[in-house]
Amino acid sequence: MHLPRPSRSPWREMVLVVSLLACGVCQTSGQISITSSPTIEGFNASLELQNVPEGVQEYSWHRGEKDSADSMIVSYCPPFSAWQLGPMYSLRETVTAEGRLVIRDALRSDTGSYTVRVDLGNETQRATGWLEVQEWGDDPGISANTTSVVEYGDPMAAFCHTNVTDATRIRWYVNSEEASGNERVAISPDGKTLLLLQPSRFDVTIHCTVTNVVGFAQRSDSLFLKVAYGPDGVTLKTRPSMFSGVLPAEVGSAVQLECSSTSSPRPEYRWVHNGSLLSSAPSLSFPSLTWEQMGRYRCIAESPVTQLRFYRDVRIQRPRTIPVGGPEFYLSGPLLVFFIGMTALGGVYLCGVLIYILVTRLSTRRSRAI
Repeated sequence: MHLPRPSRSPWREMVLVVSLLACGVCQTSGQISITSSPTIEGFNASLELQNVPEGVQEYSWHRGEKDSADSMIVSYCPPFSAWQLGPMYSLRETVTAEGRLVIRDALRSDTGSYTVRVDLGNETQRATGWLEVQEWGDDPGISANTTSVVEYGDPMAAFCHTNVTDATRIRWYVNSEEASGNERVAISPDGKTLLLLQPSRFDVTIHCTVTNVVGFAQRSDSLFLKVAYGPDGVTLKTRPSMFSGVLPAEVGSAVQLECSSTSSPRPEYRWVHNGSLLSSAPSLSFPSLTWEQMGRYRCIAESPVTQLRFYRDVRIQRPRTIPVGGPEFYLSGPLLVFFIGMTALGGVYLCGVLIYILVTRLSTRRSRAI
């Protein structure tokens, strides 16, 4: 007699599939693996283990893809702190309590495959990984389309020469301060080009750095900028002093005119006297002024590099005098203005005093009347 076969429940099949998947994940996550990061010759190198279960009886590291006795580097038994050195041991290898293989003062010849055998007592697991030991690379190079620029003029471009393709490892510095994208600086997506959009007279040096695989920043040479600027204006100093663009001086007196301006390179000066070119020196000196030397002077400061030009005017003339009290007594124009101003102020003051006295007397009379 045959009993009918029970029908298969779809929910039961789903639970079975989920259980198998979960079991597969557990098996995958339980398998050991080796991870390592590139290093540079002369630094320490390490190969780390992932997914190491508890209760390890022995870590055995080997050079190559096999765990044979001939390829063994070192074996370490954590329960007994016992070590066994293999034929590939070079006095630079050690194994940590977590099973990590550390190689001191790594060499380029240490590059290659490494295999670890982990004895768990009831089973043995193996994994193979790769270690990369690189040479200490050359410092990055640097160049520019130009190093002579005009302040706030055309932008300049600097180029960092490196084989690094990770832009996050490239840094730019202007005047030793790290530069980032802003209204004055733009950096290309690959990090290898810097655009100085608005050069300033305070921009002196540019350099780049590249962070190598061990985190050390390798620095390029510095680019030294030559930024032309100015003239920012013109300052005109005279002796005797001028007033409102007029320098009063008598014939036979000493007069000095000095023109200055802030600029790089140094500006070119020109003096024009009554419309005619007189001198290209920054200053003029007249030990004994003559009638022919009277008139209008203009100092021009200009830069052929920045194409900027500024000027200041001054007029040399005899003092304006007014006879006062007799033919031998004169008041110059500035002194006359001073006396007129003082007289006006005195008149205002006197009027104020009279008004104050008048108001005071009126107030007193009203008080007596009441």
